[in-house]
Amino acid sequence: MSGPAGTAGYGEAAAQLALQYESVSFAEVHRERLHLYPAPPTAVLDIGAGTGRDAAALAALGHRVVAVEPTPELRAVGERLHGDAAIRWVADALPDLPLLTAEDGRFDLVLLTAVWMHLAPAERPAAMDALAGLLAPGGRLALTLRHGPVPPGRRMFDLPPEPTVDLAASRGLRLLHRSGRADLHGRAGVHWTALVFEREG
Repeated sequence: MSGPAGTAGYGEAAAQLALQYESVSFAEVHRERLHLYPAPPTAVLDIGAGTGRDAAALAALGHRVVAVEPTPELRAVGERLHGDAAIRWVADALPDLPLLTAEDGRFDLVLLTAVWMHLAPAERPAAMDALAGLLAPGGRLALTLRHGPVPPGRRMFDLPPEPTVDLAASRGLRLLHRSGRADLHGRAGVHWTALVFEREG
């Protein structure tokens, strides 16, 4: 298998996943926390951008958007579907995000939508280090946690919010928001927790 272990099953299902991802809007997915996102224009990083739905919406609002997607098939679909959007696509991956980290850029908003559950427990400290390091002072990190059954062929870990909140706090990221919601796609037993953090300073 090529690519990070957490991307298992995504390349083969790229076409099907594109239909699923694009069937809901950025506003629907992020509605409970949109008021916490900075006003444009700011620097935004969308990690695990998938088909670029959120990245394109943020670019349309006037943000400077970098979209990270480690799965080549999904990245190709995103570049095709949203080719007119002002998005810079990067083939990088958690936990370390070596390409972005080497660039030494900082972002006012980092999105991690339906991504954190793919990281094994041992990978999460390094991932939080990378995320904290990419945030500008006062920058915000918005992530979602998936709860429920794991689809066949995927690597996911169900975890309560508290360990992630504690891990973020140890990196100087203060919890601003926590909410729960049902699955937008109606999958049985699946529900989500949304968390928004702010970097100190």
